[in-house]
Amino acid sequence: MKLNIMMKGIPHEVVAGDPNTEIRQLTADSREVSDGVLFVAMRGTITDGHDYIAQSIEKGASAILCEEVPEDRVDGVTYLRVEHTDMVIGEVAANFYDHPSEKLRLVGVTGTNGKTTIATLLHNLFISLGHKSGLISTVCVVIDKEKIPSKLTTPDALTLQRYLWEMVNAGCEYAFMEVSSHAVHQYRIRGARFVGGIFTNLTRDHLDYHGTFLNYLHAKQGFFDSLSKEAFALTNIDETNGMVMVQNTRADVHTYGLKRDADFKGKILEQHLDGTDMLFNGCEVTTRLVGRFNAYNMLAIFGAAVLLGQPKEEVLRVLSSLTPVDGRFQTVTSSKGYVAVIDYAHTPDALENVLGTITELQKNHGGRIISVVGAGGNRDSGKRPIMAAVAAKLSDITILTSDNPRREDPEKIIEDMAAGLDTEMMRRTLKITSRRDAIRTACTMAMASDVVLIAGKGHENYQEVNGIRHHFSDLEEVEKIIEEEKGGGAK
Repeated sequence: MKLNIMMKGIPHEVVAGDPNTEIRQLTADSREVSDGVLFVAMRGTITDGHDYIAQSIEKGASAILCEEVPEDRVDGVTYLRVEHTDMVIGEVAANFYDHPSEKLRLVGVTGTNGKTTIATLLHNLFISLGHKSGLISTVCVVIDKEKIPSKLTTPDALTLQRYLWEMVNAGCEYAFMEVSSHAVHQYRIRGARFVGGIFTNLTRDHLDYHGTFLNYLHAKQGFFDSLSKEAFALTNIDETNGMVMVQNTRADVHTYGLKRDADFKGKILEQHLDGTDMLFNGCEVTTRLVGRFNAYNMLAIFGAAVLLGQPKEEVLRVLSSLTPVDGRFQTVTSSKGYVAVIDYAHTPDALENVLGTITELQKNHGGRIISVVGAGGNRDSGKRPIMAAVAAKLSDITILTSDNPRREDPEKIIEDMAAGLDTEMMRRTLKITSRRDAIRTACTMAMASDVVLIAGKGHENYQEVNGIRHHFSDLEEVEKIIEEEKGGGAK
């Protein structure tokens, strides 16, 4: 594609070179540069792409898109200047890939908790209804039937446009994606046209990045502000910030909820450890997901599917067959009679939701709740004591342990968590730095009718220590322990 076509509609200045230069690919990573590439110099938090312009030209870059054009320019290379590369890179990529989001129906899901479950199960629902669909989530990216490991909740702008282009080429009609607050703030979704947006809830998270809760709220709100008047905005009316999120949107606003009147109204009839009996706009359906928080997720899925034009009866039929997403209230039953729950809950609110659900379910069983919980390193440290307090308040026994300490001292993180506990809570709390040992201790202590919650990592198959990722899976650890229990001991 010619460079001037790629830059169509984007304010820019051609400082030197030929604007008709043919471009065969674009990248913001100098390591990926080869002949015929447009290199986009992005300013990051750690590195500045402008420092790699010379290296990119040596590797064959045909054009450079930057904020500051170097004085020592190279003949034969086209230099384009824009005010902010991060603000235009998505639109440049959309032009290059011929606006793929306009060729399928793209729905974004944002909020603190529930994004992965809603996006993934919407994707699974539409597949079951016979529609080719794509998925971009924290767990993975799915392009029709091809699964790609995911590195970020929402990919960078270039990668996002490429994924959408690949979905179009694979014949996808729909695409469902998580939209993180980082992605909105960093303009990663620029150039993508959404036909709908879903808001789940808003609780404390990512304050290490946003600084204040209000900044975090405004980042989420920015997604709905960007929706067109042809799109729909589906919001949780029971959530404190549900209507705040959509107060400035041009989109057609719809609501879902369990408590207040809503366009998509639900009611929990009965909860079990393996599912929930619910009403969806008066129709009774048994779902395989557990907990009040999942009742909200299922309502959002129901509402979005109907707003996308799917028959209500068919949507309800498929809802009853959907299974939980990996690492989201995933249960494993031991031969000893206890149940282990693996869940991604890594915020105070998510932890409270999961433990609240387990507490409700335990009323009829009389067993204890044993929680294994940690907090990530190099992230919002203010939530550490809050999470520990939530766990200790709602558990009979709490084990504080590691959860991706990254480059921080894991024992220091655990002490930060323990600072939120009073004397009585501390009597029921253990500190075990090794996550493997913590999980084994919890399962060894568990008896029939107990529930062991292992929170924080969910689907993740790694543990990051000292900046290095090592293979580690909560589910694999639990399954190994339960297999040993069948054999009568460790092997």
